[in-house]
Amino acid sequence: MTIKSILTVAAGAVVLAIGAGAAGAYDGTKCKAAGNCWEAKPGYPDKVAGSKYDPKHNPAELAKQQAALDGQDARNKKRAEHFKKTGKWVYDVSKL
Repeated sequence: MTIKSILTVAAGAVVLAIGAGAAGAYDGTKCKAAGNCWEAKPGYPDKVAGSKYDPKHNPAELAKQQAALDGQDARNKKRAEHFKKTGKWVYDVSKL
């Protein structure tokens, strides 16, 4: 081995050792189970509904989204039926 390759291996070992030490030193979480280590910031409520963190979604806006999805499903159904009959796929439903 050359000196350059030895230094490269040594530098890699040092980087790994530092990274492992930093990861092992972190103890800012309290794990409920293995891999379940999320905890809320201090002052975050146990129940979000009714708190200042509650997003309070507008039902009218949610209904608009559902209406758009329903329309999309209806157009896709028309396209599929047309394709089954003719064998041609048409994107513009107004041309069906």
